[in-house]
Amino acid sequence: MSNTNKPLSHHTPRSTLNAVSSNIANVLTIAGSDSGGGAGIQADIKAISATGSFACSVITSLTAQNTQGVSEILAVNAEFVGLQLDAVFSDINISAVKIGMLNDASVIKVIAQKLQQYQPQYVVLDPVMVATSGDALIEKAAIQILVDELFPFVTVLTPNLPEAALLLGCDTPKYESEIEAFIHKLQSHPRFKQVKTLLKGGHFTGEHSCDWLIDGNKITRFSHPRIATKNTHGTGCTLSSAIASYLAQGMPLSEAISQAKMYISDALTAADQLTVGKGSGPVHHFHAFYG
Repeated sequence: MSNTNKPLSHHTPRSTLNAVSSNIANVLTIAGSDSGGGAGIQADIKAISATGSFACSVITSLTAQNTQGVSEILAVNAEFVGLQLDAVFSDINISAVKIGMLNDASVIKVIAQKLQQYQPQYVVLDPVMVATSGDALIEKAAIQILVDELFPFVTVLTPNLPEAALLLGCDTPKYESEIEAFIHKLQSHPRFKQVKTLLKGGHFTGEHSCDWLIDGNKITRFSHPRIATKNTHGTGCTLSSAIASYLAQGMPLSEAISQAKMYISDALTAADQLTVGKGSGPVHHFHAFYG
């Protein structure tokens, strides 16, 4: 198991990191809207923009949501999701796609059809399937369709521990000592063999937060100091969007993940500068642009 332990540094806007390039990559996010602005499409657009790419969006659902929870969800029908995808892909050169929460089987099928039709180079799938409360956000039938229909197009999958356990149909590991056996289950699963997986270990406790990139038999560990803040809303959306942004800019996957991890760590470190809502607030996506 290789290890990537880079020290935290203040995130540099991508315009500086990629000064040799005159083209700004276009990244498409496919996800639901968060009216509170901390997660979903709103977090994705902020993260993609802050890391130096241009964000396009296809909305799959609307939520009445704030920092304290979701009170209502209004789904967008599959046909209109398909029309949004056609509008974007037919006009804009999309370098990478990030996909967030999908709970409707018909929408999943349409997205899979459009990915097959337009063949974007990179697809990051963040399978948002389990709420903070532990409740499932997706029906079992839709989970199977997600695995069967979308996995063949995915560059990297970014589940947290409960989501990966739901996909595998097993218990969520409670201790980091159980992670090796859990990773072996992922490696042995027929569908997971076809896709690279960034397993997010943020549910564990300890001084460091660790993620594991599983690429066949190769495992790369990413570790950063854990940030003490209650403002963690949208961290998964933000991380996966930053990975898609860096992939679109030409970074190899391992480097894109490492840069995205530094970005989210800095955004979490600066999160307490924000005063947004009474519950779990958002991370500070544009921390690098404030003095």
